[in-house]
Amino acid sequence: MADLTIRNGLLADGTGAPARPADVVVAGDRIVDVTPPGEGSAGRREIDADGRLVTPGFVDIHTHYDGQATWDPEMTPSSWHGVTTVVMGNCGVGFAPADPDRRDWLIQLMEGVEDIPGTALAEGMSWNWESFPEYLDELESMPRVMDVAAQIPHGAVRGYVMGERGAANEEATPEDIALMSKLVEEGLRAGAVGFTTTRTVLHRAKDGELAAGTTASADELLGIGDALGAAGAGVFGVASDMLDPAAEFAWMAEIARRTGRPVTFGCLQNDVYPEQWRELIERAEAARADGALVVPQVAGRPACLLFGFTSSVHPFITHRAYRAIADLPLPERVAALRTPEVREAILGEKVERSGFGAFLLSSFHKLFPLGDPPDYEPAPERSVAAIAAREGRTPEEVTYDLMLGRDGTELLYFPLLGYSQGDFGAMREMLDRDDTVLGLGDGGAHCGVLCDASLPSYMLTHWVRDRDRGERFDLERVVAMQTSRTAALYGFRDRGVVAPGHRADLNVIDLDGLRIAPPEMVHDLPAGGRRLIQRASGYGATIVAGVPVRIDDESTGERPGALVRGAQRAPA
Repeated sequence: MADLTIRNGLLADGTGAPARPADVVVAGDRIVDVTPPGEGSAGRREIDADGRLVTPGFVDIHTHYDGQATWDPEMTPSSWHGVTTVVMGNCGVGFAPADPDRRDWLIQLMEGVEDIPGTALAEGMSWNWESFPEYLDELESMPRVMDVAAQIPHGAVRGYVMGERGAANEEATPEDIALMSKLVEEGLRAGAVGFTTTRTVLHRAKDGELAAGTTASADELLGIGDALGAAGAGVFGVASDMLDPAAEFAWMAEIARRTGRPVTFGCLQNDVYPEQWRELIERAEAARADGALVVPQVAGRPACLLFGFTSSVHPFITHRAYRAIADLPLPERVAALRTPEVREAILGEKVERSGFGAFLLSSFHKLFPLGDPPDYEPAPERSVAAIAAREGRTPEEVTYDLMLGRDGTELLYFPLLGYSQGDFGAMREMLDRDDTVLGLGDGGAHCGVLCDASLPSYMLTHWVRDRDRGERFDLERVVAMQTSRTAALYGFRDRGVVAPGHRADLNVIDLDGLRIAPPEMVHDLPAGGRRLIQRASGYGATIVAGVPVRIDDESTGERPGALVRGAQRAPA
């Protein structure tokens, strides 16, 4: 008798093949049979999936759970959205290797770059490691609801090898590069699934300095990249402003060519060069034609900021009249904000802004009510600027009043990247390619300004079912985008497809009833740290290694998740 049989579901198996009615039979942690409905062997436990969708578990390749994975067995909010494997250590930040004297520096680096409360990291992590292999052992020692895979962060390696010189982005010596490469190879051979770096000025430590490694020379990057070739394993991940695409692609393609390993980079539309993404995809295409596997990593919805009185940013955050009440508990603050005196003082105050801050806090044509259900593809006429024009009010007045909604917890949506034309047209083109990969959900990060860990659910609700401002995608394609295709990039050959012999990582989903709630601010991190979360409803079951970890959107308390060691899947 099988351990588990899922009966009568509509199976989208992750390959992109047409969905079909099927039974899925599981023994231990493996799928042992996929049959026509009613023909699957009996299971000790059976799930009736009649009228529901069955998919592989989702493989999310761009998260920042590096700290949270050491204390949170539930791995929320990703586990609420059908994710069964996460890849962390992105954007060049993480916590190993860690000199015991530089732990605080690593925390403030992560806090600045990824907006994860430093107090939560300091209290939550055990620091039972120094080297990257020891960090992997620590991850492996803790049962959790899903599998985790870790990448080696450039910032941590640089700080470990170069100390203050590395933190200050001084140029690495040949000896520095050789030692960094040795440590990266050691981590890869122990099971790291990649190495990542950042090249964007937006990534700054809490102390205001550029993240370590941001200005690293091509020699340093190539030298570290050689470690992937020596280990025969790993993906090289890059977050870059792409101010000089030719220069960036020169070293990225060289790493891919001489190591035989994939290089993946974040590819997003920006308002300054709204068509640059086409050039980046063309350059990646040319690199592949020349034998270098360079893979654009694209988003399923815009990189955004959420403005509100509970979040870290809104247009009044620097107003003296607001700062005077900013530390009050939310109910008291909202009561004060509703008084005519405080409202007039805040709205009447003029604040001089310049540069990026002025763009961010004054671009009311790009600011929208998020709503319930959340609308991430709003039409231009729904913007705060448009509302203000229609109502004969200032954008500031509209913003103020909207943010007071839902007892001061209402959030407004500011699509920072990926919305230059006011719709998802460019994003759809990027997704509608076989040479891009879906990522950039940032699960676990940017706790005070966004929550995009719901991306797997959003791909189904918006792109398959609900989109009305342009073409949708077929169900089968969207499932493949976040299962077999993401798994393949990292060499996870045992998951991402529902077929005999593969891991029994599965979802049973009520596609018609699937819903995403608005983001909400909670204080459930260690030391009372805050974060935005986003819940989903409609997951009948999420199964990891043959064990149901969630049933009807509730945790079962089971924790079959493990560490995925990448070197085990490296080519011979």
